[in-house]
Amino acid sequence: MTTQDSQAAAPRGSFLDRHYFLLRRLHSLTGIVPIGVFLVVHLLTNSSILWGGVAERHHAGGGMTDAGVAYFVREVRWINEQVPHLLLIETTLWVSILFHSVLGVYYATTGRSNTDRYRYQGNWRYRLQRISGYVGVAFILYHVGTLRWGWTFLVPGGTEWSYPFAASTLAAALRGSMDGITVGGVAVSLFYFAAVGLLVFHFANGLWTAAITWGLTVSVSAQKRWGYACAVLGAGLLAMGWGSVIGYVMLDPKRARVVEMSLDPGHQTGAAEKASLEGRREAGVARESEGM
Repeated sequence: MTTQDSQAAAPRGSFLDRHYFLLRRLHSLTGIVPIGVFLVVHLLTNSSILWGGVAERHHAGGGMTDAGVAYFVREVRWINEQVPHLLLIETTLWVSILFHSVLGVYYATTGRSNTDRYRYQGNWRYRLQRISGYVGVAFILYHVGTLRWGWTFLVPGGTEWSYPFAASTLAAALRGSMDGITVGGVAVSLFYFAAVGLLVFHFANGLWTAAITWGLTVSVSAQKRWGYACAVLGAGLLAMGWGSVIGYVMLDPKRARVVEMSLDPGHQTGAAEKASLEGRREAGVARESEGM
C-alpha cells in the first residue's frame, strides 16, 4: 500500500475536528460580538439606576434615586418601542448564544485542565472559565425566562416584569415582593450577584484568550499588557453589574412606580385600564361565589 493509499484510508475525524481552526475562531468571535457587546450595553443600561440621575437633571427634583428610575425606564421603553428590527437583533443574539454555549460545553468537556498537578494562575482561569460558562447559561435562561418570558412561578412573590414599569417590577422581583425584602428575594439577589460576577469574568477572560486564539498577542509581554487591559475592563463591568443588583434591591418598588406613572400619560392610562379590568374581574368572581 502506498503512502497516498494509507492517507486516503485513514479516517478524517469528526466535523468538529476537521474544522477546529475555523470553529475556535467563530466561538471566540461570537463571545465578543454580539454577546460581549450586548453584555456591556446591558450592564450600562441597568446600572443607570445609580448614575442616570446625573443625565436626568430635569427630573432630579424628587432626588437622585427618582431621577435614576426615570432615566432607566425611558431607556428601556425606547429599546422596546423604537429600536428598529428588535426581533432580528434578539434572534441574532440567541443564535450566537446557542452556538457559543453548545461549542463551549463541547470544548469544556473534551479539554483537560491540569490544575491538580500545576497550580498556575492560567490553569485556575481555565477551570473558572468553564464553571462561569455553565453558571452563565443557567443564569441567562433564568433571567430571560422570568423577566421576559413570564416564568413568574420562578419569581418570589410572582412578580411579572413589564417594560413600561421596568424599575419597579425588577426591584420587586429581586426583593421578593412590592412591600419588602423576603427570604426568597434574598436568595434570588445572591444568585444574581454571583452569576453576574461570573459572567463578567467569563467575558473579560474570554477577551484575553481570544487575542491569543487570533494571534494578536504572541509574546508574553503582549499577553500581560492585554491582560491588564482586560482586568480593568472587567473591574468596570463588575462595578456596573454588582451596582445594578444592589441598586434594585435597595429601591422601593412603590416609589419607583409613582415615578414611572408620571413619565408617560399613555402608559399611565394603560395601567389604569388594566387595574380597572382586573378589579371588574375580581368583582365578577366575588358575585359568582355569592350566587353559589
